[in-house]
Amino acid sequence: MFKNSSRKLAFLLSTVIILSLVLAGCGEKASEEDDLGIALITSAAGPNDNGYNASAIRGLEKVKEDFGIKYRVVESTDVPGSLEELAKAGYKLIFSLEYNFDALIDGVGGGQAIAEKYPDTTFVVFNDNPNVNEDGSVKHENVISVLFDVHEASYLAGALSVLVNENYSELFDSADYNFTPGDEGRKLGFFGGTKSNGITVFGYGYAEGVNYMANKLGVNYEYLSDYNVGFTDSAAGATKANTFYSDGANVIFSVAGSVGDGVTSKAKEVKKLAIEVDANKDENQPGYVLTSVLKNTEVPVYDIAEHYKNGTMNDVKGKALSYNLESKATGITDLSIIESRVVESGKSKWDEIKAELEDISNKIASGEIKVTNAQAGEPFDKSSLTNVTMPND
Repeated sequence: MFKNSSRKLAFLLSTVIILSLVLAGCGEKASEEDDLGIALITSAAGPNDNGYNASAIRGLEKVKEDFGIKYRVVESTDVPGSLEELAKAGYKLIFSLEYNFDALIDGVGGGQAIAEKYPDTTFVVFNDNPNVNEDGSVKHENVISVLFDVHEASYLAGALSVLVNENYSELFDSADYNFTPGDEGRKLGFFGGTKSNGITVFGYGYAEGVNYMANKLGVNYEYLSDYNVGFTDSAAGATKANTFYSDGANVIFSVAGSVGDGVTSKAKEVKKLAIEVDANKDENQPGYVLTSVLKNTEVPVYDIAEHYKNGTMNDVKGKALSYNLESKATGITDLSIIESRVVESGKSKWDEIKAELEDISNKIASGEIKVTNAQAGEPFDKSSLTNVTMPND
């Protein structure tokens, strides 16, 4: 009898522990001192992606240090469920980094939109502006959309890819690299985790930058793409990258979380180049990362949290906030790592390349160069690319 009672007690204790863990993952009711905290739901790549999610968490850590506001980070396979549980628990500001907006904005299966159910909670979404009606009016005043002008940064990365690809023999020691030469090497690759506006905004900007420079130099490029590589499988990234590199691509740009780590590892193995994303990852495989297209989520997380702290949320609620090159939330890296691989005889050519990039950046800022912004719903016309073909886009 005592043995049976012990077993029942152990079972009850284990059940309580399991339920506690489940609730913790979903965002159970916080203790009294945590009621004013900020919550953040990561994307599928998780908090340790060394980029998109990790940058946002750094922003929250800075918010905690500067403002004394506690925060909670949630990994979830059920984003709508987690959003609702966190709002129900009392969080008044919730950042969601996942590309999952339907239940929050419009409701699903005939259900009420989460934003409508919790009007006292402000929800922040990234990489798209789903909070507008067809006539341009705002659907929910308690939703903020964060947009990055990564189309412009990606355009710079595309122009840089062509400039380096056309001049690699002058720039680098041939013993360090194994670029495919001639027309066979005039191929560039793009990997996207999923085909959404938050991903295509990179790919289309990159393609337009490639076209700009290819047209200026009088050459033609092939743009290989795959928008369904996911975000978590680095081994699959290496395998897919090997296919593109073997087909002649000398540079692959990945917007795919941890998949990009596999691409970069493969770039080093085959002695070609990769372009990383979100954070500055140029040192991941020094000399084999051409640049990183920055999407620094730390900047908007901190900015919006500061409004929350100061009681000025009405200044940003219901709006789409765009972060451009000047905000330092986007751009490309300073290229110092790849520059360290440029041979002495190639320094003058490298200076020309950097001057060309500066000129392009100025033309984007002035409006002389217009880059398609898929995040803003602008249509992409690949037929306008005079010097780039996109066979599998």
